[in-house]
Amino acid sequence: MAGTGKSTISRTIARELAEKKRLAASFFFTRGKKDISHSRMFFTTIAAQLANSLPVLRASISDAIDNNSDIFQQGLREQWNQLILNPLKSAPTQSIQLVVVIDALDECDSMQDIQLILQLIAEAKDLDTVRIKIFLTSRPEVPIFDGFRQLSGEAYQDFILHNIPLDTVNGDISTFFRQKLSPLKAKHGQGTPWPDEQIIGKLVERAAGLFIYAATTLRFIQGGIDSPEEQLSLILSASKPSRSATAHLDGIYTTLLQHAVLGNWDDQECEQLARRFRQVVGSIVVMFNTMPARNLAQLLQIRFNMVARTLDSLRSVLNVPENESEPVRLFHLSFRDFLQDPQRCSNPRFQIDEKERHTSLFRKCMEHISELQENICHLWGPGVLITEIPDDTIQKCIPPHVQYACRYWFDHFRLGNPVQEDIKIIRQFLEQHFLHWLEGLSLIGEISNGAHVIIAVEEILSVSCKADCFLQRIVLT
Repeated sequence: MAGTGKSTISRTIARELAEKKRLAASFFFTRGKKDISHSRMFFTTIAAQLANSLPVLRASISDAIDNNSDIFQQGLREQWNQLILNPLKSAPTQSIQLVVVIDALDECDSMQDIQLILQLIAEAKDLDTVRIKIFLTSRPEVPIFDGFRQLSGEAYQDFILHNIPLDTVNGDISTFFRQKLSPLKAKHGQGTPWPDEQIIGKLVERAAGLFIYAATTLRFIQGGIDSPEEQLSLILSASKPSRSATAHLDGIYTTLLQHAVLGNWDDQECEQLARRFRQVVGSIVVMFNTMPARNLAQLLQIRFNMVARTLDSLRSVLNVPENESEPVRLFHLSFRDFLQDPQRCSNPRFQIDEKERHTSLFRKCMEHISELQENICHLWGPGVLITEIPDDTIQKCIPPHVQYACRYWFDHFRLGNPVQEDIKIIRQFLEQHFLHWLEGLSLIGEISNGAHVIIAVEEILSVSCKADCFLQRIVLT
């Protein structure tokens, strides 16, 4: 399946299958989000869920783990065979048909893994004992098409959302606008029908079959400081974009950013607002994990009220929870794609330079890591178990933004545009705060991540002999 709205469909289907007790397992890929942006935990997660949904598999999966102690470090094919395919083959015959939901496979960060996953899960069609179907969604990208072309025609059926007749889609979008917009006029004390059918027709035409356009338009009209009529007027008065697959969507993103971020301020103030937009929203776009606004402000070292003001103006495209302890998220990944593509985001004030943002976040992370100290949680003695330390103590001594810095500083360095000065920062870190960082990782349960980073640092950085010898000495000890 491909097209806008696939994740919403997947979550709805997964929820309905779970209610009917037919959901075997699910995995929702999201690019740049911790353990769900890659395939390393894909089959192990599916296997764990299968053990819960099909108790008859538990013994076989448990035996596979006992007989292959390093299965979690093995390749995808070995994990698929040992943890999933073989247990399914040996299971008693089941009468009920179960479904595995895999959402946004295109968000997996390895093209080779995507094609391998498709090849492996296609083997489920030959199972005799357990009837398993795979519901998979993806954008229509080349590796996905190539992967499916390598499968036999009987292994899969495809359903392409944008092949639905446009008249059908337009009818649904028209109903959506009519039902969602009319209550807004009544809420503002005017009982006359609004908007009229002519305006509905214009909105449907601009949506061009994209529900994400309709949803973004609605949030823009609902969330503005002006009246619904004035917000709608801004959308309708915007010049029509040139024809392209995303032209109409790009047009509304441009309109709402111009209005929400820059408004009617003078050039000097607009430049400051745009710079803060690129700092705050650009960071959300490239970060590896989401976090609440207050923690984001701490990570970026920007006053919270400035971050909050930026986020509040962008509720049309950002999910900004009223509960400050919940993370800020993008409503739709198409907004991220728009900001990172200069061909689509024509105003340079809003363009997000991905590498520049990664480098900036790397430097912020290193500043926070440099604040770590020995025995940062003030433990009462050596040999204390992590399980004996209250979680609120760890959260107080290593707050979320510092935890993020500990986990992801090297990932931001790797994906940025580092200069010689950044290498000096890492050298200084190795000499002064390396053990403090390892202690921090241990306290937040991420010590294995540190081992991977150490190996990567040795492979990528051309460090001085002194720092290189230091690193080897630490690893060996």
